[in-house]
Amino acid sequence: MMNKARPVILVVAVVLSALLAYGLWTQPSPQPADADGFSAARVVNDIEVISREHHSVAHPQERAKVREYLVGRLKELGADSVQIFRYDSLVGPKNKHVVYTFDAHDILAEFPPLQASSDTTYLMLVAHYDSRYSQPVLKDTVWSYGAADDGYGVGVALETLSQMLDIRELWKQGIKVLFTDAEEVGMMGMTAIWENDRHVFDNVGLMVNIEARGPWGPALLFEACPGNEKVMELYADAAKYPYTYSLTTVVYNFMPNFTDFTIVKDSIPGLNFSTIADVNHYHTDLDNFSNVSPKSIQHYGAQILPVVKKYVTSPEYSDKDAMRADKDATNFTIPLLGLFNFSKTGYLIFNVIVFILFLLIFALEGVRGRLKALRVFKVSASVLGLAVAVLAFGELVAYVSAVSVGAVFKPFGIVAGISFDNVVMIVSTVVIFLLSVCGYLVLRGKEVRKVSGSMRASAALSAASKYACNVLYGALALMMLLSAVLVGVLGENLMFFVPLCFATGGMILWRLTGWRVWLVAAIALILLHAFSFLYALAMALTIGAYGAVAMLAFFDFMVLIPLADIYLMRNK
Repeated sequence: MMNKARPVILVVAVVLSALLAYGLWTQPSPQPADADGFSAARVVNDIEVISREHHSVAHPQERAKVREYLVGRLKELGADSVQIFRYDSLVGPKNKHVVYTFDAHDILAEFPPLQASSDTTYLMLVAHYDSRYSQPVLKDTVWSYGAADDGYGVGVALETLSQMLDIRELWKQGIKVLFTDAEEVGMMGMTAIWENDRHVFDNVGLMVNIEARGPWGPALLFEACPGNEKVMELYADAAKYPYTYSLTTVVYNFMPNFTDFTIVKDSIPGLNFSTIADVNHYHTDLDNFSNVSPKSIQHYGAQILPVVKKYVTSPEYSDKDAMRADKDATNFTIPLLGLFNFSKTGYLIFNVIVFILFLLIFALEGVRGRLKALRVFKVSASVLGLAVAVLAFGELVAYVSAVSVGAVFKPFGIVAGISFDNVVMIVSTVVIFLLSVCGYLVLRGKEVRKVSGSMRASAALSAASKYACNVLYGALALMMLLSAVLVGVLGENLMFFVPLCFATGGMILWRLTGWRVWLVAAIALILLHAFSFLYALAMALTIGAYGAVAMLAFFDFMVLIPLADIYLMRNK
């Protein structure tokens, strides 16, 4: 009976993993305007006003309306005074043979604690209020309404401030709100205030910058400051529904993208949040009020408000330098399990422990005759070669998709203008999975057909079991090698280390207890990580880097397929 139930259990585990990874129970529900606590509905009300018109550097009158609205909102919340820092005759980018010349107006409001002093430390909430100026998308020239970028940031900052003012009697630190202008033309508003009025930042101990790269999906903590160990400890302790990968900070540093936080992150500890789905709604006319996602907005609040509350109300952060550290943290999120946050040393030790456990179970399987070293080596080499082929296939898919609509293709770069890009990536990944399963079954069938004799049934089962073990351990051995290299070079290896960790744990617990449920648990945990991480990677890098996403998915397939096969087999 148990054998008949195993396929059902496996399917349920896969489906639940997908549902959990894509938002079910891992993101908060949007709260209405009359709710206590952070309310996405109240943020949406602000965004509706902010995004009524284009308000880029090419729209001075419309931008002035947004500025006046924000000044009014800050005064409504109780700001004694709101300062406007004006920077004249800034020259922005050349666009359609026009050079934008404009004045930038940064907005600053200070909210000190009730018992303030001259050396009071402040947390600074930062967002920009200008929308994107015109840009070409295929054959059209479009203008953004700035509903997400950066209506989300401005609205979330206002709602966070509003919630904090309800408990102002508990404040030990103060809050500053900085709404910058001309961010879209090269962070010119932030650059100007940093270079000309740096005193604004003298008593800031922590900065939270709020951005949006598209209107949908979870809000990702995609960047932290250099030396972020203490900052990440605060985030790990306080944030609800955390969603972050320290790997994204490493990747972001190599990408040609910048935010206001870029200007100050080497000097002020801080965190940078953004939605990342999807690129076709980013900096285009599709960034409008009709595409606003209350669920995404609520997710910002679930992470940011608790962090702000803990920082502002805790005496331990009264020292402006309390968040400074020399080392970075290593962290990643797995849906349902939450945030795993390590010091660099702690993460290295964790890696070594998992490597040792893998080598022990590997040796045990070899002693029992289930593995042959030469075959495992051949499997590792084959998986690596096929992964490179999948990488090339993924980039070919991206290239054909771009050419078919006239979009500019950039290998491993940001590619916009392909309306069906997400569908293409999903379908292509499913095709790669099906081909991987078919290839696995064909090769396993060859192994089974080699056995003969009166004990054919048991011999065939043994051959299938040995084949599955050799494929599994061949893939895991390769992942261990890649994990060791990456943790030594970058300090980041979660894309290989997490599957290695869960698969190793599942195999060890199965061998120790005889309970196959550990195998399906390992499968579910690997899928939780893969669904969440690969989604974030695909949305952030876009279809231009689909080859890399497909390759990482293939590595996971080569662990999941033999694990599932072993789980479904009748033998012990």
